[in-house]
Amino acid sequence: MIRKRLLAFGLPMAWGAMAITYKLACPLAQQNGLGARVVTSAVFFAVGTGLILHVRRALLRELREVKKVAGVAQSVLLRPLPPRVDGLNVAAAQLSADRGAVIGGDLYEVIATEHGVRVVMGDVRGHGLGAVGTVAAVLGSFREAVHDEVDLACVLRRLERALGRHLRERARAEHPSAGGEPESPVAEEFVTVLLLEIRQDGEVRVLNCGHPWPYLLSGARAEPLTRAEPLPPLGPFPLPAELPAVRCGRLLPGETLFLHTDGVEDARDGHGRFFPLPAALAEAVAAGPVSPQSVLRAVLAGLLRHTGGRPADDVALLLLRNDRRHVVRQPPGEPVGHRAHRLT
Repeated sequence: MIRKRLLAFGLPMAWGAMAITYKLACPLAQQNGLGARVVTSAVFFAVGTGLILHVRRALLRELREVKKVAGVAQSVLLRPLPPRVDGLNVAAAQLSADRGAVIGGDLYEVIATEHGVRVVMGDVRGHGLGAVGTVAAVLGSFREAVHDEVDLACVLRRLERALGRHLRERARAEHPSAGGEPESPVAEEFVTVLLLEIRQDGEVRVLNCGHPWPYLLSGARAEPLTRAEPLPPLGPFPLPAELPAVRCGRLLPGETLFLHTDGVEDARDGHGRFFPLPAALAEAVAAGPVSPQSVLRAVLAGLLRHTGGRPADDVALLLLRNDRRHVVRQPPGEPVGHRAHRLT
């Protein structure tokens, strides 16, 4: 590191010393003739060009290093998901609306626990690097709470408390002169959150705070997992005293859940038309054979075509297919597939 810095400063200093030496010691530089002036100008032009090119290379090298460090930090925050989690085939992708950012305001995680595979997908208001701190607070809380809490509702309450702490700390950092506890930590800040639990028998339970519902891909069908009314997003209002989970039946072997953020359905083309996600999913499953990876590629390709390669908002996609071999017999009267009701 020291050697690199010496080289970085040494070369410009050597070029500057050469130019000064030429000006002071070279007899040609002391003459006022046209030829002498042309030579002197050429010498200083060459030295100036060399300095500019050197500075440019140094800045590009620093930029590459910064991007490398940022990429490593962001990949730790939104780490790549394993291809399989407890018998589930997993595929995911995320696109940031900010150029140069690996991640933005969307978040997701899939973790196998003793309570089942637990999944979070969320969307922080806004996008880009300004939302990364909120993403870190929510993901950090989720990764710890899913192992500690038996009830999915308790996991959600942990996320709410973590978000509240983060917003209060951010408000104090942004307005240190206010002192004390800010009345409104960060105005209009909120996070949509979808918590999903897939148990060993395939039973699916969901808590949804203002997030788009997943789609169930079964055979050649692509339908919403449920149409139940979601809770409000985290942030503006406290969670209600009762948090009934939505029970969505069982995810059978070969069936796939498609989770997404609203940046997918809200994406527009040059004429202002929204991206037709249901049609894109129907086309992807009709092409067959269906795999999380093939559906992910098809939807992403369609989305990029629709937006001209530049989505205006952050986009996150997550697919989970049940590849478990055993099938648990379903008790009579229990809902199947996408039909759902709330647990009391």
